Amino acid sequence: MKIGSVTEVKRQEYRVGMTPGCAGAYTRAGHHVLIQAGAGLGAGFTDQEYTRAGAHICDTPEEIYASCEMIVKVKEPMPSEVPLLRDGQILFTYLHLAAEETLTSALLEQGVSGVAYETVEPRPGQLPLLRPMSEIAGRLSVQEGARFLERPQGGRGVLLGGIPGVEKGKIAILGGGVVGTNAAKIALGLGAQVSILDVHMERLGYLDDIFQGRLTTLSSNRSHLEMVLGESDLVIGAVLVTGARAPRLITRSDLQHMKRGAVIVDVAIDQGGCVETARATTHDDPVYEVDGVLHYCVANMPGAVSRTSTQALTAVTLPYGLEIASLGLKEAARRSRGIALGVNTYRHHLTCPGVAQAFDLPHRDIQELLDEEGS
Repeated sequence: MKIGSVTEVKRQEYRVGMTPGCAGAYTRAGHHVLIQAGAGLGAGFTDQEYTRAGAHICDTPEEIYASCEMIVKVKEPMPSEVPLLRDGQILFTYLHLAAEETLTSALLEQGVSGVAYETVEPRPGQLPLLRPMSEIAGRLSVQEGARFLERPQGGRGVLLGGIPGVEKGKIAILGGGVVGTNAAKIALGLGAQVSILDVHMERLGYLDDIFQGRLTTLSSNRSHLEMVLGESDLVIGAVLVTGARAPRLITRSDLQHMKRGAVIVDVAIDQGGCVETARATTHDDPVYEVDGVLHYCVANMPGAVSRTSTQALTAVTLPYGLEIASLGLKEAARRSRGIALGVNTYRHHLTCPGVAQAFDLPHRDIQELLDEEGS
């Protein structure tokens, strides 16, 4: 199979979908790899490294999109890239279609087979291609939140860890999954007072155990949410519904009860955000203020640490990419539950229930579509 990876054109996205090591793995498996010139520079990988790994360097993305059967990326295609996609082409990347109705329609119209990293689920609740980026985003959320709490950045002027004789900063984390757990690790390491909310009592029990009672666990309900919003200096939105739009937990009216200069970091922004007033921002202009509360809503947070993120992401995506390349998407989806659930669009059909629900669109079961096609 011909497999290509292009320079990410999303604003300030420095990651790349394939390292030189990945290119070497594909070529050793008998595949032909095309890499856009300079695609890896943002993550510290040179064209010469890709060439030594057996990849062919192309000057333009058009050449790669026109000749490759599978495109391996990091982020969803931008408007300039969408026209380059073609019928039957496999797109292996983060898609987050539940927050992208226009892109969803375009992929369906063009017959692209979109395999989304974030919905590859080999076992219920296991999201191996999302996990490493969630770990990084969770850790960065506290780091960035602490920065924007500084007064020169527009925040309250609070040091999260405090010092002896001065109250520590308070952090509320909404969601106790991978993002929330990693945010809690960093927050506790800084010495902050931490509360974490989740709807699953078993998860809260687990968090209480692993953190040895050093944080406050609260069942996620309206009463507890209002309480922590009023008390907190930093609020981190870390909720996830696999493949679907993030639930709106914080309304605009809630902001009136928060401290002036408090910070919200909405990690769920790539799935539409869990804050009513959230809108996607970029690394060069990451925050804005609404009703006295700073909002940090960068949609590609791990892109800020692009080398770490690229190495972590490609380590988990490569085995699935190799399986798709070696078997073809049809056979790979038949054999692998994870890959089948990763397929969000398939030859003009929407196959992800969460995306269908977000936009009130019909969808088809991927296995039924494959059975109809036959061998």
